Amino acid sequence: MPHDAALAALETVLGDRLSRSKPDLEAHGTSETHFPPTPPDAVAYPETTEEVSRIMAICTDHGLPVVGWGAGTSLEGHALAVQGGLCVDFARMARVVEVRDTDMVARVQPGLTREGLNAELRATGLFFPVDPGANASLGGMASTRASGTTAVRYGTMRDAVLALEVVLADGRVIRTGSAAPKSSAGYDLTALMIGSEGTLGLITELTLRLQGQPEAIGAATCAFETIDTAVEAVTETIQTGLPMARIEFVDAATVAAVNAHSKADFPARPHLMVEFHGTPAGVAEQAERFGEIVAEHGGTGFAWADRPEDRSRLWRMRHQAYWAILAARPGTTAIVTDVCVPISALARAVAETQADIAAAPIPAPILGHVGDGNFHAILLMDPDAPAERAAAEELSRRMAERALRLGGTVTGEHGIGMGKLRYMAAEHGAGWEVMGTLKQALDPQGILNPGKMLQQD
Repeated sequence: MPHDAALAALETVLGDRLSRSKPDLEAHGTSETHFPPTPPDAVAYPETTEEVSRIMAICTDHGLPVVGWGAGTSLEGHALAVQGGLCVDFARMARVVEVRDTDMVARVQPGLTREGLNAELRATGLFFPVDPGANASLGGMASTRASGTTAVRYGTMRDAVLALEVVLADGRVIRTGSAAPKSSAGYDLTALMIGSEGTLGLITELTLRLQGQPEAIGAATCAFETIDTAVEAVTETIQTGLPMARIEFVDAATVAAVNAHSKADFPARPHLMVEFHGTPAGVAEQAERFGEIVAEHGGTGFAWADRPEDRSRLWRMRHQAYWAILAARPGTTAIVTDVCVPISALARAVAETQADIAAAPIPAPILGHVGDGNFHAILLMDPDAPAERAAAEELSRRMAERALRLGGTVTGEHGIGMGKLRYMAAEHGAGWEVMGTLKQALDPQGILNPGKMLQQD
């Protein structure tokens, strides 16, 4: 094998934590969506930053491609070893290093998941708010600049990450940022690394901004006759400044799939799912005002999920919507695409997308975090039917181009990976070339996650 010398050198560092077993390679060669399997040549399981540094130095010496791996939940093929090489799995670097209650920050290793962190924080009165649905690793969430259902109130990983420890391609270890609330000291290397999808370095530690657990939480659902009226209600809610913690949209097809999958009984119409955080009086006031907006737009069936277990069930159903949709059409896979537009353009973007889907030969339920202009389509296709794949790719293309035309972005949270490379020049222009210049400076051999994010020769 062409990489035998590199793997032999890595084995001296990792011993039996360098795996070449077929099950391990297969498990690290698949994604959750439509990309074909591309297993790496080996999987490394480091336990310290020093080991990651030594791994990178060896891989640079031998020109061995390196791909980071968290929980494997990304949707655009980010973690696939498309040029072979080494997959660095951070499962053994999953500790909470430090929690500083007074400063409301935590230092964590990259393999820790968001649910794992919140379990550790239960006794502190604090929580980590970014919720992409999947129980993703925090290092992966930073690498893809993840967001999710609570971004409308608490922001994205861009807002939640204060500092990073990163191992560069040549093995150097750098620290970016600090636990201070703000800084004017030099280039913002933390922001550079967040969303870089493992193309500039491997994150080995994160300093995260925490939030206080709200005194009261209220969640509710309401139904609408049409997608248009639901989206109009969202737009007015955001424009009035109502401090929603979550405001999620699901169309009628998604509701039908969720009902079948979770044994729920929602009316088969478009729905909003909302959550309010604050004091008991504040939550009651927010809910009352939101109820008035819903009624003005013809919404009905305003139903509360009062108990914690009911709220958990509600959001679990929302987070499992993708799997429910797949189950509704057995044997299919999906292009799971997202776009994000200014809130003023949201109604038009959703309506035009809905019209495209109605004219297409495949089902494509719509759902999303519409409170910040971000929505998704699950473009279901038979993997053995070229015409269906072509239809899904065309729908995805039209969504992306529409988002740009309306002043938005081709992806609000899924990232670029391999799936959306074709749109980078249109979105960024000469800025994409600048990204390539930064990549060349930090990773001149192009060994870090090759084939993703950037145009590479």
